[in-house]
Amino acid sequence: MTAGRTRRMLAVLTVRDEAAFLLDWLAWHRQVGFTDFLVFSNDCSDETDRMLDRLAQLGWLTHCPNPGPHPQGAQWAALKAASTHPLRQTADWVMVLDIDEYLTIHTGDGTLPALINRFPDATAFPLTWRMFGNAGVVGYEDRPIPQQFTAAAPAVMGWPWRAAMFKTLFRDDGSYGKLGVHRPRQPDAERMAAQKWVDGSGRTLPDAFHTARLYTPFGRDNYQLAQVSHYALGAAESYVLKVARGRANRTAAAFDLSYWIERNLCVAEDRRLADRFPACSAHRQSLAEDAVLARLHRDAVNWRRERFRALMADESYRSLFGRLLMAPPSRLLSDAENRLLLSYANTAQSAATGPSDARTETD
Repeated sequence: MTAGRTRRMLAVLTVRDEAAFLLDWLAWHRQVGFTDFLVFSNDCSDETDRMLDRLAQLGWLTHCPNPGPHPQGAQWAALKAASTHPLRQTADWVMVLDIDEYLTIHTGDGTLPALINRFPDATAFPLTWRMFGNAGVVGYEDRPIPQQFTAAAPAVMGWPWRAAMFKTLFRDDGSYGKLGVHRPRQPDAERMAAQKWVDGSGRTLPDAFHTARLYTPFGRDNYQLAQVSHYALGAAESYVLKVARGRANRTAAAFDLSYWIERNLCVAEDRRLADRFPACSAHRQSLAEDAVLARLHRDAVNWRRERFRALMADESYRSLFGRLLMAPPSRLLSDAENRLLLSYANTAQSAATGPSDARTETD
């Protein structure tokens, strides 16, 4: 980066039918320190694409329509395009995020510069998901997601392995040719010796992370300095809409009750993002003051409510909703149960059938 030039921080986002959540997400990540947003939309029914067009007119982001069909998934098509986009060419740091993921930094003033300046020789930060559960919330509300859901997975876990997956903030200096859902891809072998990957608790990770890993080590706290707060479930009503929408990554399994159970972890309270969320109120207010955005947001909220009512006329979705209401929050496994599951996972990984670091990225 040229001395004196503003450091460019790029967030890459793919969305479909998520206009009701977009303004809160953008306001928070602007507060965190992202200077640029590259947002792809596909096949929207709730006017997410029109909201993004308006945000682009206001200078908030760059919108790239990404209509289907996408045989490999809309997200992979978007990331292929993002890998060569001009915004990426001018970015100093890049991170691929989803609308249900909020970057949360616990060091300094809670911004990207605070994290990066604390580790000036780091080239990447693989930041572990902190799963936030449903905590018995049934109805969708038009309120910031981080302030509605504060029940989370514990800081130290041994299972499920997906809870240890990370999203990577990386220095885009030419070391990687392509973007991936969880990590940069296509590493340049000649540049790997200069890599230094630092986890969310400030530990330098082994060289294997530079080229292949998708999840951080089990059994230790990876959230002391930074995390990706992952609100994968939301309200029960919202989860039904998520199931109906389908996965952005076609290679991933469909949403179902097992997805819910594995992520409905509510054994610890984490209010750090909820309590700091008002810090982005100025950004959020500036968005609310635009009449076009305000109308589009109201329409998106109404669309979600009408869409849920329509889905309840279908027995399969009504059945799923009933099972969600009956399903208790997932309990924390005992040490013995964790050891047993991890032993099977390690055996499966050796046979290339388990959570292998070399597998295709899915989330």
